[in-house]
Parts: sequence; C-alpha cells; structure tokens
Amino acid sequence: MPAKKKGARKGARKGGARRKGAARKKSAGRRKSAKRKSSGRKRTPNPAFMKPMQPDGALAAVVGDRAMPRTEITKKLWQYIKRNGLQDAKERRMINADDRLRSVFGGKKQVSMFEMTKLVNRHMS
Repeated sequence: MPAKKKGARKGARKGGARRKGAARKKSAGRRKSAKRKSSGRKRTPNPAFMKPMQPDGALAAVVGDRAMPRTEITKKLWQYIKRNGLQDAKERRMINADDRLRSVFGGKKQVSMFEMTKLVNRHMS
C-alpha cells in the first residue's frame, strides 16, 4: 500500500474539480439577522432631551419664544426649513440660510444638517 500524503483526503480530486451537478452553497442569503427582542414596554426618553430650554431672540424668530424641549425645537426648525424650501436641492444634507437663519448660524450662508444642531444649541439656555 502506498504511503498517504500528509493533508490529503480520501476521495479528494485534483484541481478542485467538483462533481457534476453538485451545487455550490450560497452563504450570503443564509445569514440570520440579529434582531433585538423587545420586552414589550415603551422606551423612556432621556430626561436631558425633555428638559425645557428657552430659545434666545434669534432662534425665537424661527421656532417661537416659549420654552420647549430640544427635540421640539429641532422639529420646529425642520418645519421652517421645509416650509421655506431651504434644503439644498442637489446636496440634501446642506441647509441654505435665509435672513432669520443666518443669525442663528453665526452669519454662515450654508451649513450641514449635522453642524446645524451644534450652532442651534448655542442659542438655547
């Protein structure tokens, strides 16, 4: 009996040839998604976001002058942007400032939506 080569399998074929009709397994479609199990109760909001903040004069011209949570201020700001068509048509992440928003944005003509939240926080106390 001839000596077996190390690492050789019984019935292994040369060149990686497969049997005729043997289908290759697809692994991309078989992944299971890692879904979180919900406990059935509603998430409680972070109290820091729910604390009423008072907008200053520049921001009050856009969202109103009463104290409201940060989340509500952001919603009202987006309503103003959408109503006045201030979102850039080509680059949707950019906000074009009109006269009211320019004072909130520190004189900038255009800011990104991520930079916008940082600039708006300066106008709340």
